[in-house]
Amino acid sequence: MGDGRQPVDLIVMNVGELLTLDGPPGGRVGKAARDLSIIRGGAIACREGRIVAVGTEREVIGDHRAGRDAVVLDARGSTVSPGLVDPHTHAVFARTREDEFAMRIEGRSYEEIAEAGGGIRSSVRYVRAATEDELLNVGSATLDRMMAHGTTTAEVKSGYGLSLDAEIKTLKVIAELGESHAIDVVPTFLGAHEFPDEWRDDRDGYVSHVADQMIPAVTSRRLARFCDVFCEEGVFTVEQSRKVLEAGRARGLAPKIHADELHPSGGAELAAELGAASADHLVCVSERGIRALAAAGVPAVLLPGTTLSLGKTDFAPARTMIELGVPVALATDCNPGSSMTESMQIIISLASMMLRMTPAEAITAATVNAAVAVGAADEVGSIAPGKLCDLVIWEVDDHRAIPYHYGVNLARTVVKRGRVVVDRESDGGPDGR
Repeated sequence: MGDGRQPVDLIVMNVGELLTLDGPPGGRVGKAARDLSIIRGGAIACREGRIVAVGTEREVIGDHRAGRDAVVLDARGSTVSPGLVDPHTHAVFARTREDEFAMRIEGRSYEEIAEAGGGIRSSVRYVRAATEDELLNVGSATLDRMMAHGTTTAEVKSGYGLSLDAEIKTLKVIAELGESHAIDVVPTFLGAHEFPDEWRDDRDGYVSHVADQMIPAVTSRRLARFCDVFCEEGVFTVEQSRKVLEAGRARGLAPKIHADELHPSGGAELAAELGAASADHLVCVSERGIRALAAAGVPAVLLPGTTLSLGKTDFAPARTMIELGVPVALATDCNPGSSMTESMQIIISLASMMLRMTPAEAITAATVNAAVAVGAADEVGSIAPGKLCDLVIWEVDDHRAIPYHYGVNLARTVVKRGRVVVDRESDGGPDGR
């Protein structure tokens, strides 16, 4: 006879700081962004990939026991958080661009490199020439590295194809990664990332091509959840961006916007007008744009790794956003041109050091607020019964040490859907497939 306790598949016990991030639905703003809903001496129980109990160890173990073949993880007094959510990546590409990195170090600007045929357009040439298998191999390795550093959900954009065939090819690879990799992949269509060479003399024609040809092809194949656009001086104007995003929304793709990265282009205001899922970058956003985002409840996804990589010293005004009530999220912007990192940990550190976000605000921005920005907060981003059992056991016993101890991997164990996918103590690496 049993003891009356419910059997579970996974138990995490002896947790020093359990950062549940549990709370009301929606993005955390203001003081709420500092509330990690910490349980000390905590434990978690999981069954069939979902959390069934969270609380003190006495509470959880009092009602649940390890079932047959269950995994019991001893956190040894460490900090445990939700799996990290990376809400803005370009993780499917064909080749890296370290040559452009060296050019920037020598004084060439991002815009100068792009005008000379580099930048996004160089990645477009590589992706168009690559096979699906080649793109899949690069994407899978990139997701492996993300997961090894604690990321369990990642948004992945197209946008290095910029033709109907190449965009569909990229989105098919993203879909395959979503099926084959442990990380949950959220697909975004970014056909309006740049103007390809063959359309540079007919920009409005390309906008119509994206809206009238690409978007119907993408949605008929159910290859994306979001539609994004690079709204910026020299790229897509506000009116062109509106046309693309409204065409996507009409076919079921929620809008996202690369906004106000290099200049105050009005992208934030457009994001607010359309009720976008998020407005991203925002380094040069105006106060009017910030207030519009706050009033509309649109999350701001900030990408400090990109600012650092581009050698710039002015970072997005995170403190003003937080004070004015914008839900702030963080992302790597992992891409071969302007932010070649898969580590959300270094982004959390940069957020504290350069954006002046507290450690708690940065962790909130990398978990629950990031989940809101990709429409996944009902499943991930916090530790609560009913949600997916996505966890990170850290090599620290104080959450403030995560941004403080930077440049190393502090994720000791990563759990995705109740399965240990990274255990650096036992095997030294990720098990992504």
